[in-house]
Amino acid sequence: MKNSEIVTALRGRSLLRDVDLTKEEFIGLLDLSEHLRHEKRSATEKKLLKGKNIALIFEKSSTRTRSAFEVASHDQGAHVTYMGPGETQLGHKETVKDTARVLGRMYDGIEFRGFAHHDVEMLAEFSGVPVWNGLTDMWHPTQLLADMLTIRDHATKPFEQVALTYVGDARNNTANSLLCVGALLGLDVRISAPAALQPTDEVQRIAKTVSAHSQAKILITEDAEKAVANTDFIYTDVWVSMGEPTDSWAERIKLLLPYQVNANLMKASNNPDVRFLHCLPALHNTLTDVGADLSKKYGVDALEVTDEVFESPASIVFDQAENRLHTIKSILVATLAGV
Repeated sequence: MKNSEIVTALRGRSLLRDVDLTKEEFIGLLDLSEHLRHEKRSATEKKLLKGKNIALIFEKSSTRTRSAFEVASHDQGAHVTYMGPGETQLGHKETVKDTARVLGRMYDGIEFRGFAHHDVEMLAEFSGVPVWNGLTDMWHPTQLLADMLTIRDHATKPFEQVALTYVGDARNNTANSLLCVGALLGLDVRISAPAALQPTDEVQRIAKTVSAHSQAKILITEDAEKAVANTDFIYTDVWVSMGEPTDSWAERIKLLLPYQVNANLMKASNNPDVRFLHCLPALHNTLTDVGADLSKKYGVDALEVTDEVFESPASIVFDQAENRLHTIKSILVATLAGV
């Protein structure tokens, strides 16, 4: 799709799940992201969203998602209102449906980063304006756009020839989106996790349904070394959530240590050019309060990825983080420009 075509195709639409996009629409957003990235870097950017007002609702705190939405909006001439955790009545003193109908009369678009996926669906149904899922417990579509742009930046072959492996805790929003987007775009997508932490049957069904049209390969296994064999990219995410009771951490860490991305696992890929991805933040050393506490309590200096891998030339996590800006900007432009 040309940039003008993707703007026409997505104008006025919400983005709640990755698989709400067709393959052509997803690729079109990546193309638009590249165009907008070039404009920003060359200082030739045009402000296509002048006069637009955007609400940013964050039930969960954020660094990259908030920064990307705010900078992207300002770059394009839009104004934002940030509503952080506890700063709205959403679901407390006011229903999501009522909040949607209020905000839809004041704003041109709404970003939601929170817990229940049903809430972002309600906002989209009743606000009357485009709603973008900045993360829910089920899906993380804005992250996967950045991930796939980063993969395209570093791959030397088309998506249909790329092998992408996710290891670790795979029963979460990032892994769900990665599996389904990999299936959508025709990748050789692999998930390695303990049986109890593999994607749900529902998510696997969605991925298999999508893959029937793309000829993607899907592998879900407990064997990490099998999953990374001859892969091009190894991806992981945090193992412990700050929202979880800490009394579950010891068991979780013991279960997942065989899935740590370390030098041995990178070597098991048998690919000297294998690259490492992580959506951040990463617990790769003891230089944070959480990292120091985990080291003291459980005797580990790193969790999902070692510092050796995280700081190695194979790591492209900061390219990935920057691409959150360019891909989120493409979503804003595609759905709001000309509305």
